[in-house]
Amino acid sequence: MVALKEFSWEEVSHPDFGSRAAWREAVAEIAERAKATLPEANGRVDKAVAIVLAGDVELLEGGKARVASQSNGTAAYYIVNGTCECKDFPKSPSGWCKHRIAAGLQKRAQALVQQKLSAGTNGQDEPALPQPTPAPLPEAPVSITLKASLHGHEVLVTLRGVDFASVKRQVEDASHWLQAQSGQAADDTAKPCPTHGVPMKLNHKDGRSWWSHKTAEGWCKGR
Repeated sequence: MVALKEFSWEEVSHPDFGSRAAWREAVAEIAERAKATLPEANGRVDKAVAIVLAGDVELLEGGKARVASQSNGTAAYYIVNGTCECKDFPKSPSGWCKHRIAAGLQKRAQALVQQKLSAGTNGQDEPALPQPTPAPLPEAPVSITLKASLHGHEVLVTLRGVDFASVKRQVEDASHWLQAQSGQAADDTAKPCPTHGVPMKLNHKDGRSWWSHKTAEGWCKGR
């Protein structure tokens, strides 16, 4: 069974979507390991995942980390030598408060992503580590979710707007874009021109797609 993840349209259309998806998958994988190791802290693990995906963990030198407070937007807790300054640390299981767990998730997820991306480069220069994805968008009055396969990931793309008409336009643009990206028309020269019998090329621009080929008189769309 393939696990589905929901991404916003802004995330999917971002040029770094592949790296971002790899980051989220790595965080989820490390979180599952943490839950198996610390079953008594599962609720704290879920909160730690939200902290990491919000980009609120900063790894410092010497194995230290700075984790933003989720209840106080101006505060941050420091993780030093396995201890945390928060009030939950003394009463958490074995000292695993959500901030300490978040620091561990950040460190291990970065290592896992680097390992996977390095394996995919076949010895070429290693790509830069992806940055944590932004927090999910708030709910909109109207939303439509599309299911698609993108860059090897089964995704749910959610389009949001203030009314149905605005979302409908997004759906039309997204459908064309997703079709082009999903590999459904990977062979751009597979369709022959019904007029000239020569291969045509698939073109994409401004959310539109069309087949054409060049002739002495100009471009022919096979009509």
